[in-house]
Amino acid sequence: MFNAGVARLKKTKINEKDLRGFRLLEHFQRVLERVEGKFPPHPTFSDPRRLLDISQYLSLYLFGLFNPIVDSMRGLCASTKLPSVQEICGRPVSLGSFSEVQHVLDPALLEAVMQELVEEVRQGTPNAKEAERWRVVDSSVFDVVRRMGWAHFQTHEGVPQSAIRLHVTYDLMMGVPSRAVVAKAKVGEQKIWQTQWEPGMGELGDRNYSLDYKLLDRLDEAGGFFLVRLREKSFNFEVEEELPLSPEDRQANVTRQAWGRLGKERPRHRVRVIWIRMNSGELLALATNLSVERLPAHTAGVLYRKRWQVELFFRWIKCILKCRHFLAESERGVAIQLYLALIAALIIQLYTGSRPNKRTWEMLQWYSTGMAKPEELERFLEAEQIAFSKKRK
Repeated sequence: MFNAGVARLKKTKINEKDLRGFRLLEHFQRVLERVEGKFPPHPTFSDPRRLLDISQYLSLYLFGLFNPIVDSMRGLCASTKLPSVQEICGRPVSLGSFSEVQHVLDPALLEAVMQELVEEVRQGTPNAKEAERWRVVDSSVFDVVRRMGWAHFQTHEGVPQSAIRLHVTYDLMMGVPSRAVVAKAKVGEQKIWQTQWEPGMGELGDRNYSLDYKLLDRLDEAGGFFLVRLREKSFNFEVEEELPLSPEDRQANVTRQAWGRLGKERPRHRVRVIWIRMNSGELLALATNLSVERLPAHTAGVLYRKRWQVELFFRWIKCILKCRHFLAESERGVAIQLYLALIAALIIQLYTGSRPNKRTWEMLQWYSTGMAKPEELERFLEAEQIAFSKKRK
């Protein structure tokens, strides 16, 4: 007879064959070495009693994200008793030592690593520098345990709730997050957004980014351009010039476009509003400061739909990189894990040439557990690169 009690899934004892060194960590370590000198380490790293250096700590943490077996800080530290894992961190690591580092490591170091990797992706992306660049701006909320009081967000039915928010600027040309900010959930998207502007860059946002019309005015003055969705039933728009529609516009269900000014307190710069009838019958209203020549109405609709790429990226980060569960619970510890998750995505893209997908992630995990041989991983990554190249042609 089948014994249901015996059949329950149990965690087996981790052995050395389950955990193998991961070659992509070497790429991370090279980039870390390039930028580490710009960030003076905390004085405690000069204490001879501290045996775990910054590179070892971050490499071990990143290894924990790649490996499907490890799901806690305690389990990650336990794995360091295995010689193969010690190739990453140098020695067995105690729970106390690993936990302490999060409090003395500046996440800005990982921001710099991320920017180095973004530049590597840009160098390998055809026409990335010459093309008109559009970036999707968005954020996603990550719930955290209530005992992380520093992340208190709101109180619901008398129960305090804690959450953090990852703000991402996603480059559509490269298919990667080019900027990221980890903040408390109560920090608004618009506040973070205006710190990320760059002249000559296009910003693509949903309705939350069009709530403050004066903010759009300041973005225009800063030399940026935008395409943002308006709240269809509540935006105030004074029409100054109706614009004709081309056959392509009508075929794309564009019903109207006009130049004018938003809000009761009219901003200095006018915007063009484009109305598009969606398949659901809902009327989509988009605002941009670009001319018809630079962004035709029918192209604006296609471009806005690309905003969902960042939603898919957030889903990938949450579901595959295990960021629904944080190994550390301090504000810095959470930021470190999220930046490492973004760094992992960038490194995978550098090796495959395309945004990480579930099959790629599964193969990397098979390799990290020793079930896939190095040559099998290489063949898989080469096949991914070839497939991606064919899609671009």
